[in-house]
Amino acid sequence: MSQEMFRKEHTLKMRERLIGQSCKLFFPHDPVKIVRARGQYLYDENGTQYLDCISNVQHVGHCHPVVTQAASAQMELLNTNTRFLHDNIVQYADRLAATLPKKLCVFYFVNSGSEANDLALRMARQYTRNEDVIVLDHAYHGHLTSLIDISPYKFQKLEGQKEWVHVAPLPDTYRGLYRRDHPNPGQAYADTVKDLIEEVQRKGRKISSFFVECLPSVGGHIILPPGYFPKVAEYVRAAGGVFVADEIQTGFGRVGSHFWAFQLQGEDFCPDIVTMGKPMGNGHPLACLVTTEEIAGAFTANGVEYFNTFGGNPVSCAIGLAVLDVIEKEDLRGNAVLVGNHLKELFKQLQAKHPIIGDVRGVGLFVGVELVKDRVTLTPATEEAALLVRRLKEKHICMSTDGTWCNVIKFKPPMCFSLENAERVSAEISHILREFEDAANQEQPKQ
Repeated sequence: MSQEMFRKEHTLKMRERLIGQSCKLFFPHDPVKIVRARGQYLYDENGTQYLDCISNVQHVGHCHPVVTQAASAQMELLNTNTRFLHDNIVQYADRLAATLPKKLCVFYFVNSGSEANDLALRMARQYTRNEDVIVLDHAYHGHLTSLIDISPYKFQKLEGQKEWVHVAPLPDTYRGLYRRDHPNPGQAYADTVKDLIEEVQRKGRKISSFFVECLPSVGGHIILPPGYFPKVAEYVRAAGGVFVADEIQTGFGRVGSHFWAFQLQGEDFCPDIVTMGKPMGNGHPLACLVTTEEIAGAFTANGVEYFNTFGGNPVSCAIGLAVLDVIEKEDLRGNAVLVGNHLKELFKQLQAKHPIIGDVRGVGLFVGVELVKDRVTLTPATEEAALLVRRLKEKHICMSTDGTWCNVIKFKPPMCFSLENAERVSAEISHILREFEDAANQEQPKQ
């Protein structure tokens, strides 16, 4: 790099002056200045190494040489838009198609998950000729205006709910309407969607789509109950709508056992539209929508060309192909199963020792640890979760929180995360929670 590297304090002051204050930093009380990274490790300006437990975008590891070399080689050769014929885009689409149900076979490449979901919304409305959308409570589908409107996580803090948006209960079997002691929570939660559809229809409105994160992330790393998707899809399609599976957080093998998280709901289940993004380019802006020939045909029939200046360009597709190669050759799905299972077992062992851990849930390298003040009332331990994240940062481990009350420690590391990394995280969390307990005992009044 030819540019001068500023002191951290100077960089922070410049950011405060030049960058919008709504663009937040991790660890705002003491931000980390990261200057390089490799694999699952970040390095600050002093060379201090941090273990990265949250960068799911850098899916196969920060700065993976296979990916960076593919990007550099294609950039030196050609980078143009998709109106020119080129092999990369069709090769990439063909590779992706091999991971999906056969009916999902028409691809549209874009630059971000938000673009993909916005396009899904357009397609659903074009195909069904209906307007209304059903989403889950606390869902997040992107930062565009159209997607803020269907993201309760955002619109509840802004203008509020539009009349064409309808919010179904989040299928949270830990603290939701129907919990793990229910005989069939998947059916019970699906029936709440059915009831909502009937309510919408009584108002004379019609459903275009049901949008769902295949594993709700900002909602608290929720693992949806078995059978939920197939029944919801049945109800939505009967009402004239389509099922949109948002895989932007969870696709590309993060769950380990499957390439896509929607496949956890059954090998025979197939959405009508799937959107994907974040991990696709390992940090490069690359996203996609895939749908059926029927829906794509209706979108084409409107007579308006769909053109995306950068979506599907040769460099982006070369990077996407390289990411797929690394996932396969390094068996990162197998690693997600091995390390993810070990991590969950370690966290469950901590749960047996520390009452503040109310729930441990996850699949593959998508894991959440929910902290509560009381295991009966499930009062969220929001302050304790924030303090735990700060203390882990002092131990050079980067972690963050999610959930309605920001009390869920979220774990979505690069897929090269190791067993040793898992052991280290568990040990540090255990040590910090013991400190919390010791401090609480000292504050209790003497009997």
